[in-house]
Amino acid sequence: MQIKELEIEGCYLIELPSFKDNRGEFIKTFNNVSFENIPLKDFSLKEEFYSVSKKNVLRGLHFQNPPKAHNKIIYCISGKVIDFFLDIRKNSYTYGKVIKIELNSEKPELLFLPKGIAHGFLSCSDDSILVYKTDCEYNPECDTGILWSSVELELDDLNYIISERDQNFIAFDKYMSLFE
Repeated sequence: MQIKELEIEGCYLIELPSFKDNRGEFIKTFNNVSFENIPLKDFSLKEEFYSVSKKNVLRGLHFQNPPKAHNKIIYCISGKVIDFFLDIRKNSYTYGKVIKIELNSEKPELLFLPKGIAHGFLSCSDDSILVYKTDCEYNPECDTGILWSSVELELDDLNYIISERDQNFIAFDKYMSLFE
C-alpha cells in the first residue's frame, strides 16, 4: 500500500493492494490498522453511500459545516472521474488551493479528505460510481457548498450537467469559512 500526501495538508491518495487471478480481482478498501501513520487512524465509519453519474455530470463543491463536518474517504468503483477539492480551512497555509486528480475503476485508490475540504467531481464516463465513507452522518442543515466555477479549476469546456442546487452555491470569494 502506497500512501501519498497531496499538496493540500491532510489530504492523501492511497494506492490499494489488489489481488488478481483468473477469477477476477479482490481489493480491500478499508482497514484502520493500515492507516496508522496518517489522520485516518482515528476514522470511525458512521455512514457510507455512493453516487452514479452520467458522462459530463459535474457535482460539487460539497461539504458539511461544523458541528457536523466530516472526514471523507472516496473511491471510484466504475468508470472515471476528474475529482477536485478545495481547502476552506481559513488558518491553513493551503487555504483556497484546489487540486484535481483522476480516479478510475482501473486503478484502485482511495482519496482521504479531512474536515474543511470542499469536494466535487466531473464524470468522464457513463455510469461512473463513487463510493463515500464518512465519519459523521449526513445533516441537511449543515450540508452546503461552494460554486465550482468560482475557484481556479481548469476543466475541459463541455456542456456540463449540473444540479440547480450546485449552480446556486455561494462563490468562494463570498464564503465565510467556519473551519479553522
